[in-house]
Parts: sequence; C-alpha cells; structure tokens
Amino acid sequence: MKKAKIIKPKIIPFLFICPVLIINLLFFCLPFLQSLAMSFFEWPLLGEKTFVGLLNYKELLIDKQFHISLLFTLKYTLFVTPALFVTAFALALLIDSKFKGVTLFRTIYFSPVVISMTSCSLIWLWIYNDLYGILNHILLKWNIIDEGILWMGSESTSLPAIIFMITWKMSGFSMLIILAAFQSVDTQVYESASIDGAGKMQQFFHITLPIIRPQVGLALIMSVIGSVLAFEQFLIMTKGGPAETTTTLVHYIYNTSFKYYNFGYGSAMTMVLLAIMLVLSILQMRLLKDPTE
Repeated sequence: MKKAKIIKPKIIPFLFICPVLIINLLFFCLPFLQSLAMSFFEWPLLGEKTFVGLLNYKELLIDKQFHISLLFTLKYTLFVTPALFVTAFALALLIDSKFKGVTLFRTIYFSPVVISMTSCSLIWLWIYNDLYGILNHILLKWNIIDEGILWMGSESTSLPAIIFMITWKMSGFSMLIILAAFQSVDTQVYESASIDGAGKMQQFFHITLPIIRPQVGLALIMSVIGSVLAFEQFLIMTKGGPAETTTTLVHYIYNTSFKYYNFGYGSAMTMVLLAIMLVLSILQMRLLKDPTE
C-alpha cells in the first residue's frame, strides 16, 4: 500500500497529458513520418511505388514553378506580417485605453476571426469584382478611377487586395494576444515609474514592451506561420493566376499531390516547407529573446 501511494502521484501528471500526446502522435507524428518516407519515393495514385532516394529533392532545385511559388509565398509573408502586427498592436492600444463602449468595439474587431476563410474569400471576391463589386463602384463614384479595376487580374493588384482582406480578418486574433499582454502588466509598476518621474512614453518603451515581449513574439510567430501556409484565399480568389504568379507553396503542393497525383514529389515539397517554417520560427525566437536572459 505504501508503495502504491508513492507511485500514484508520479503517474497522475502523465495521465493528464496522455490525450494530447495521443492526438499529436496520431495527427502529427505519424503523418509526418509517413510523408517523410513518401518523399523518397515516386508515389503515384495507382501503380507501383518506386524508391528514388533524393531525386525528388534534386528536382526541386530545377523546378521553376517551385521557385516562383516559394518566392511569392515569402513575399506575401514579408508584406502581410507587418500589416497584421501593426494593425493588431494599434487596435490593442486603442481598446486598452478603456473608453466607453470598448466591449462592443472589441467584439466588432474580433468578429471576422470566427468567419471561415472560405466565406471571407467569397465575400471579398464579390467586393473586388470589376463589374459589380462595391469597391469599384465607390471608387468610380468618387472619381478616383476612370474604369473598373480587375483586382484579381494581376499580381500587382491581387496581392495588396488579399493582404488587406487578411489584415481585416486576422488582426483581431493577434489583437487579443497583445491586449491580454497589456492587461497582465501590474499597474503598481506604472505607479512606481510615475513617482520616479517616468513619462508615458518612457513607461511604454522601458516597461510595457520588455514585459510583453513573449506575447509579441507569439503573435509574430503565429502570423508568420499562418502566412507561409496561405492557401484558401489564393485558391478561391485568384486560383493561382494569372500564369501561376499568385500560386503559394501550399497551393503548389496541393496541385502536385491531389491534382496530378504525384504524392512523392508533393511530400518532398512539404518537408522543405516544414524546414522553412522551423528556421523562421527559430530566427524570430532568437530575435525576440530578452537580451538579459
């Protein structure tokens, strides 16, 4: 009996994390290992699987569409991440000021997050329509443009349009993370700084920002990962065109695997994508790491 009482407390923590471990094992670890194994094969939908070693990875080096998709994905990530973060940070500062009706505004800013990406893409595709879209109608009525713009007709117009849509949809999520960080700062710290003669700007840069650094890093990492994995909005709004110039890396993997049924090559691209996300996450964590640690 004594031995059972000693062992039991050691087992209880593992029982709590077992469901999460099982879910990760079934839905991440096993699919990852299977995809890694498939990347070394020529794996058609039907027919015999052939081991090709690193041939799929070598093909990536000369695949022009892979390079175009990768560069476009990185470009999209480079532009959409600052737009999302600056908007979310500004909204969090505004709501943290606790003005009248702040709860209503918080709900309004967050509401696009709960709408599915497919629904948002279809709504904004209607807004951007060159013939009957409300955006062109307003711009024409205000004499800003002379004729309707085909927003999804080229990368130069479709990329800013989609970035604006994604910022509208997803900034509320990052806003909540940053807002929670603002509200977690002890007010006594600000009171002590005020007594010492620190102004609002000094408090913000020397107290608030260093304290909320981990939450800011989390918001940035999630924004970057979400941007690198962009798929639905481009599939619905641009369909990768014109001439595959707006095809993201995930979209290209989807086409390769489920349109042309080349699962081995698609798996190789997936492994490269995971490696890119890992590198970006590590870089961000190091850049945002507290220098005093």
